[in-house]
Amino acid sequence: MDLEGYAKRGLLRNDTALVDKLADRILEIKNISRKHALEIAAAVIVEAKATLTPEGEILKSTTSGVTMGEFGVGSRGMGDFYTHEKIAEVIGRTSAVVDSSHLDDSGVVRAGGKYVVVTIDGMHSRLSDFPFLAGFHVARAALRDIYVMGARPVAMLSDIHVADDGDVAKIFDHIAGITTVSELTGIPLITGSTLRIGGDMVIGERMTGGVGAVGIAENLTARIQAMPGDVIIMTEGAGGGTISTTALYYGMHDIVDETINLRFIEACEALLEDGLIEKIHAMTDVTNGGVRGD
Repeated sequence: MDLEGYAKRGLLRNDTALVDKLADRILEIKNISRKHALEIAAAVIVEAKATLTPEGEILKSTTSGVTMGEFGVGSRGMGDFYTHEKIAEVIGRTSAVVDSSHLDDSGVVRAGGKYVVVTIDGMHSRLSDFPFLAGFHVARAALRDIYVMGARPVAMLSDIHVADDGDVAKIFDHIAGITTVSELTGIPLITGSTLRIGGDMVIGERMTGGVGAVGIAENLTARIQAMPGDVIIMTEGAGGGTISTTALYYGMHDIVDETINLRFIEACEALLEDGLIEKIHAMTDVTNGGVRGD
């Protein structure tokens, strides 16, 4: 729960019972006395007031009046694609070989005579209570996005955020999921960041984060290289974070085991080993936009 957001909404509607209401919300999660909860609530409100109407141009945020949920950002609908197109416009033209304007699986730059491929994937938001599973699937997704550019991954990085009341063990379970993929593929996890979501202003146990990957390629398979007359080959689904989440929340837990595989990565490695990548014009991840986005 976002204490700061709750306080600001209360201040905007001039809620005279805000301190008591906020203390009640805190006591739903924190095992503390009501006196302590009231003290925290009062402190939160003081800070919320200080930033409710900030002075100065650089502190004023742009508002559209449309929420993320209403627009479908992250839900792979028209609003999601439109938002990503606008992100590319904000970034503007770059010197990259493949940048955000291409809406591809990864970005690409030239360095040292080779293509350096970079990507990042966020863990599925509903896998917060299943940190190992979240780590495994987001790591595999990041590597997949490198492979479909015709590159071989060389390193991974991790970013994890756990809310104030989350168990510290979540961090290690999440990392274990990532390093399982790392050990099985031989691609090291080399750096990362670990933080609390919103410091002590967000209470609860929610976890979020992402895994990035870097790869090297000699021949790209970027989506813009697709040509008229190309044969389209669809690969078998391997099941990822979305399939696992659907199975979990529909009570079909045995299906989760089927998603713990590296079949796609093994297939891409085989293509690279046999030199078949050079015969492929374009590869893309069919999920998260992919062919549907085109």
